[in-house]
Amino acid sequence: MSADEKHRKREREKARALRKSRWWQQKLEEGLCHYCGDTFEKRLLTMDHIVPVARGGKSVKGNVVVCCKDCNSEKAAKTPAELLLEELARKQ
Repeated sequence: MSADEKHRKREREKARALRKSRWWQQKLEEGLCHYCGDTFEKRLLTMDHIVPVARGGKSVKGNVVVCCKDCNSEKAAKTPAELLLEELARKQ
């Protein structure tokens, strides 16, 4: 198993534990998507790693946000900088 695979496996386990935390449950209850700002039912929200695990991100409170499934899919494995560059390119 490569170092990257070990990292992903370890961070997925941490994310599962974080999803069970009271902190995460409160975030879900707020129902607010971090990216689009819309509100959703709890069942329509997901956990997103701001810096993706596949890019070295960690499953810690400071790197995960609640977001809707559409925003999570659109973001995919992009970093915040890549998202900003895409947004700027769309505006030109």
